[in-house]
Amino acid sequence: MTLPRALRTGFLVVCAVDLGALLAGSDATHTVAKPLLMPLLVAYVVARGAPRLLCAALLWGWGGDVLLLFDQDAAFLAGMGCFAAGHISYLVLFKRQGRPRARGTLLGAVYCVALIATVAALWPDLPPDMRGPVAGYSVLLTAMAYGASRLGPVAGIGGALFLLSDSLIAMGVAEWPALPRPDFWVMLTYVAAQYLLAQGVLEERTAPRSAYRERRVETRRTPH
Repeated sequence: MTLPRALRTGFLVVCAVDLGALLAGSDATHTVAKPLLMPLLVAYVVARGAPRLLCAALLWGWGGDVLLLFDQDAAFLAGMGCFAAGHISYLVLFKRQGRPRARGTLLGAVYCVALIATVAALWPDLPPDMRGPVAGYSVLLTAMAYGASRLGPVAGIGGALFLLSDSLIAMGVAEWPALPRPDFWVMLTYVAAQYLLAQGVLEERTAPRSAYRERRVETRRTPH
């Protein structure tokens, strides 16, 4: 087994342990497993030759993961700040590495409508001191989710799942009715989002070269 495959397997195993702990209600296991997730994913992408901005985005996510283990408003806001820094890292990376995609305007409109509708619905039920931070963070998160589509469907799905995961957290802050074991669904969508974003970035780094070669071959074979 190669090093990247071993690290990815380790990440997936810890994911399974963490999600199982949430289903079983084992807070102690979750407290140990959760902080291991992003470092393992960073090690995997480094072994695959990932750009520094991807590593930075994942490490900011790790900071947010750790801070959200503490049940305090200050830790929650600091964790939100870490995730916001991660989204900024992703946005810069998408701008450098991504390419314009078809139907981008339509997708952008869909994300804008979803953003406005979600913030408007949550606003009355959010604590007053959380309304501004949640609204500002939601704008940045939605921009990241939309920007991820520039890298193709894998990263695009990852961005959408990140948006869903954080929306579930916001619904909890607003004390809306939740699914059974809400922490499980938050973590499931979150780890899937980070993994798919990482995979989308790694795939896009090799895609342009192969696509360019294919276009050159097709051009040579086209009769004039």
